[in-house]
Amino acid sequence: MENYFVTIGLEVHAELDTESKMWCGCKNNPYEKIPNRNVCEVCMAHPGTLPVANKEALKKVIQVGLAVRSDKDNIADFTEFDRKNYFYPDIPKGYQLTQYKYPVVTGGSINGISLTRIHLEEDTAKSSHEGAVTLVDYNRAGVPLMELVTDPVTYSSDKEASTKSGEFARELQRILRSVGASEANMDKGQMRVEANISVTKNKDIYGTKCEVKNLNSFASVESAILFEVDRHIALIADGGSVVQETRGWDENKQETFSQRKKENANDYRYFPDPDLPKLYLSKLFDIEELGRNLPELPKARRARYAELDIKPDMASILIDDIFLANYFDSVTLGMDAITASLASNYLVSDMLGLLKKENKLIDRDNLPSPSVFAELLLLIKENKLSSRGAKDILPSIMNGKDIDVEAKAEELGLIQKNDISALEAIVDEVLARSVSQVTDYKGGKESMFMYFVGQCMKDSKGAGNPTLFQEILKKKLS
Repeated sequence: MENYFVTIGLEVHAELDTESKMWCGCKNNPYEKIPNRNVCEVCMAHPGTLPVANKEALKKVIQVGLAVRSDKDNIADFTEFDRKNYFYPDIPKGYQLTQYKYPVVTGGSINGISLTRIHLEEDTAKSSHEGAVTLVDYNRAGVPLMELVTDPVTYSSDKEASTKSGEFARELQRILRSVGASEANMDKGQMRVEANISVTKNKDIYGTKCEVKNLNSFASVESAILFEVDRHIALIADGGSVVQETRGWDENKQETFSQRKKENANDYRYFPDPDLPKLYLSKLFDIEELGRNLPELPKARRARYAELDIKPDMASILIDDIFLANYFDSVTLGMDAITASLASNYLVSDMLGLLKKENKLIDRDNLPSPSVFAELLLLIKENKLSSRGAKDILPSIMNGKDIDVEAKAEELGLIQKNDISALEAIVDEVLARSVSQVTDYKGGKESMFMYFVGQCMKDSKGAGNPTLFQEILKKKLS
């Protein structure tokens, strides 16, 4: 990698979460299993049909633009749709409706990477190949699609280029989910990344660019960039040259492969669509009001969680799932930092672990209701439930319904015992059967102390107060 510079430009497509498609009233359902169910004459480009733009899709792109803006003027007033001409079975019209000269959003940044533009277009149909036969499902044709393009960024190492590109894509996904623009599930094709990669020895001159298409996971984005950079360097070092082309990513082989010669903008013969009106967004939307009403964005939420002493890795898990983050906020509303931190530990480590083990979804039907979770935390805070007792009661309250947590804990014998005489009796029993361990402890093996605590907790079935057990043990072992 010595003496080479890597330049990366990213293009990200995200299917927008709207009720209907971009140009017609057909249902926008990314989970539809029956092929060609959500189609109409407009989707299929029957003669005489005319498109009508989806206002909600425009609104969502504006909201994304407001969320990433570095100044207040990055939302266009005038915008229009253009025809991008090419022939392929997934485009029945023979052209794609997109935006070329006048995008909805210009500028902005994410993670310090500047954005060139964000525009709105339509998704294509989905092709599948069975031997010599190609099948086309037009359910996806005409679904509103947001495309975001970054400025090219030059890095001094392939690792830096790979890591920062992956982090950019992750943060964009969080933003899309936060503003409600898209579910952005990469494994379902709702968010797709394309990386434009070039390598050169001269930092001030771009090398020949190759585009790797349709990367459908963050790991693929990072791995494809690493592979492609190494491929470029090997060609240059051997005295060869890089061919400008579009390449695909083979997940199994972990390598890119050539697909076709890279097109230029002129090849698509862009021109304004005559069937759609010119749009003045300030007449359709109150842009300032949309900005004021944006939900909390990932950067602000991350800072707030840091003030609550939520560990960064746990904060990331919460922020990555907007339902989970909102659920956590409902539970911890008005709580102090210590209790909120405790809540994050139980939610991320214990509750999600339990759902994963049982192969259940993270939703309101499988998690405790916020009030039930809050009651559990209060019992822990008041020393009525030990940490062990709280973990043991979780399976009984993980159903999304209201339940009296304290009554259930009483029923299961989990309410923490604070009676000194009862706890002393348990300590005496543990020490009486642990003669060799007591000898080891008094001989200097201090690690045995927690063994005694564990045995006491086991004998009390998790209901004994561990703090009191420790105090009693220290006295009896001194």
